[in-house]
Amino acid sequence: MILDIPATTTGAVNKKLVELRETGGAVTLGRVLTLVVSVDDSEHSESVIEAANEASREHPCRVIVVTRGDRNAESRLDAQIRVGGDAGASEVVVLRLYGELADHESSVVTPFLLPDTPVVAWWPDKAPAIPAADPLGQLAIRRITDATGAPDPEATIKARLAGYTDGDTDLAWSRITSWRALLTAALDQPPYEPLVSATVSGLAAEPAIDLIAGWLASRIDIPVRRLSGPLEVELQRVNSSVKISRPQTGTTATLSRTGAPDSLVSLARRETRDCLAEDLRRLDPDEIYHAALAGLAKVIYE
Repeated sequence: MILDIPATTTGAVNKKLVELRETGGAVTLGRVLTLVVSVDDSEHSESVIEAANEASREHPCRVIVVTRGDRNAESRLDAQIRVGGDAGASEVVVLRLYGELADHESSVVTPFLLPDTPVVAWWPDKAPAIPAADPLGQLAIRRITDATGAPDPEATIKARLAGYTDGDTDLAWSRITSWRALLTAALDQPPYEPLVSATVSGLAAEPAIDLIAGWLASRIDIPVRRLSGPLEVELQRVNSSVKISRPQTGTTATLSRTGAPDSLVSLARRETRDCLAEDLRRLDPDEIYHAALAGLAKVIYE
């Protein structure tokens, strides 16, 4: 069910939530967290809500989506409540802020936070330079950004280090979880020779590729090159090599190792909902992500 409440107040919206809970059976019991989503483009909000709904099936939560309307308009709050089949395993509160109200997101969001549950903030598009210093970020113990859609993804992901605070992460990082696992498993096979170099290649505007390179540079003390080209990672040993390659839009990768037949591995690009669900599983600091950001300074771009 979707209920629109135009030109309203936070008190009126909360009252309506209680009514829906009492009459429709929607409850907050079992909600494990509050997910606050800040979206610049209201047209983009539907895909964001869909991803949050899917992630909520694994992590039942209250989803609060904040979008900003015309800042030159009169201050106004338009709200929408979604429950039942339109909200996955969550209840969704969409808040559209107009005029000066758009500069006070945290004040509008605070009345809707569930008591005694952790808060996670997610910026699907444009994120603050220091998420933890942002008013919404100050409410959260976990802050999720996404450099993939930024105008300059490479510069954006590199800038994450300067603004990093424990609890920060980026969806570009969770997009390479399977790649990291596959590379680690491939290296855990004979021959156990030292690595001498690594080459990471992919789209220039794909920050996930940069993070693979940064992660490798942070874990192994060898030159790591980042190229723009086919999607592949090659690790060179003294007398052998390991290579993983996949078509840019493919779902199956080829694992090639010296002295062994090629093997095919399922390695599709991860959907936003899957990346979000992974990030909601852990609310502690991600030290390896932090190290990967620091490792980007060692990567050789060609």
